[in-house]
Amino acid sequence: MEKPALPYFNPRIFWDVNATTMDVHAKAAFIIERVFNRGDVEDIRYCRRFYSEEKIKEVLLQAKDLDLRSMYLASAIVGEPIQSFRCYKLRQLNPELYPY
Repeated sequence: MEKPALPYFNPRIFWDVNATTMDVHAKAAFIIERVFNRGDVEDIRYCRRFYSEEKIKEVLLQAKDLDLRSMYLASAIVGEPIQSFRCYKLRQLNPELYPY
């Protein structure tokens, strides 16, 4: 399958930045993290078609802030245990109040 020339993501994901002028290669980490945190399944599929699997794996493993749902999804996609994610380690170092 051929990679698209430029990605198109839903404007609700990048509501606070000008997505039309953003350099998609220089800001790849920002884009991948934002899509996994705020995007839906179609956005994530499109992100995986645009960026290489190695780049996505590298960015997600080094991400500082992924919510729990995104962390488990990323773990399933990249094939790494959740304990190898940087955001999981940071979350363990800074425990929150018990949510009940």
